[in-house]
Amino acid sequence: MKTKATPAAVPVAILVRVSTAKQETARQVSELKGHAEAKGWQVVAVCEEAGISGRAAEDERHGLHEIEELARAGKVKKVLVHEVSRLARRNSLVHKFVETLEELGVSLYWHAQGVETLLPSGKRNPAAAVMLALLAEMARAENETLRDRINSGLAEARRKGVILGRPVGSGLETSELMAKHKDVVRALKAGQSIRNAASITGKGVSTVQRVAAAMKVS
Repeated sequence: MKTKATPAAVPVAILVRVSTAKQETARQVSELKGHAEAKGWQVVAVCEEAGISGRAAEDERHGLHEIEELARAGKVKKVLVHEVSRLARRNSLVHKFVETLEELGVSLYWHAQGVETLLPSGKRNPAAAVMLALLAEMARAENETLRDRINSGLAEARRKGVILGRPVGSGLETSELMAKHKDVVRALKAGQSIRNAASITGKGVSTVQRVAAAMKVS
């Protein structure tokens, strides 16, 4: 009597991201691994991005690049994230990444709503597409609101005479500053103004000004 072959476990990759080095990715990884185990999926890779802003430029997102390489190599069929904002807080980057996965036949699953971008048939999930667009926009708006609150708080602090900024001697070394903001360096080398470079990279004007000053002495 022939026995049925056990179907191979679906290979999946986990992507987690936190904005600051002080935050931890352990909870995200634990919950996503637990879900994969419950579904019988095999986790073949865990891509962690620590200290990476959701507004970071595409070339700074090594985790997204690692996932894409795995997908192109046919090593994963699903990508698991905790929530859409963990992908990015840039709508264009979120949609580009998801479209690339879909073209490769890889489904994105986000845990917060328990939704996948592809149906079991491999076709696009229209409900997921609508929800993804809404959540990506909410993530972007949330980031802008937070930034506005911070700027408002800084303005109020300045009005009260509070001295802002890093203590003398605590700033990043020139090489570290330029390495951390490679996208700003590229924009400035391309001839962009301070404000244009800030707009293009999503960085603060003061940050771009520090990078520009560092470039002059490097």
